[in-house]
Amino acid sequence: MGESFTGYLRDLFSELGPVSLRKMFGGQGLYHDGVIIGLVIGDELFLKTDAITRDAFEQAGGEPFTYLGKGKPVVMSYLSPPAEAMESAQSMKPWAQLAWEAALRKKAGEKPAAKRHRK
Repeated sequence: MGESFTGYLRDLFSELGPVSLRKMFGGQGLYHDGVIIGLVIGDELFLKTDAITRDAFEQAGGEPFTYLGKGKPVVMSYLSPPAEAMESAQSMKPWAQLAWEAALRKKAGEKPAAKRHRK
């Protein structure tokens, strides 16, 4: 991914706040406040969804990030935002906010393995 695309993404998410990119999965993770909210694979963006936000992305034409794992397609909880969201920070803001909220719910639901109680 070139610097121009990285700068473009930072501009797109400016209404949400600062974002950073970190290499992972043959692409990059898109982070806000240290929490992953998206994936960038090539020049495609996929945003974090959950049971609450997935329908909004699907109804807007979002496609899931899918990869081949052990010979079978694996569908991730990251979907593409609508094309018009890629046009401006204002257009991206509601989708970025949905991704941020889904990521925070995911983070809140996770408990470190060491703190899990066994019965």
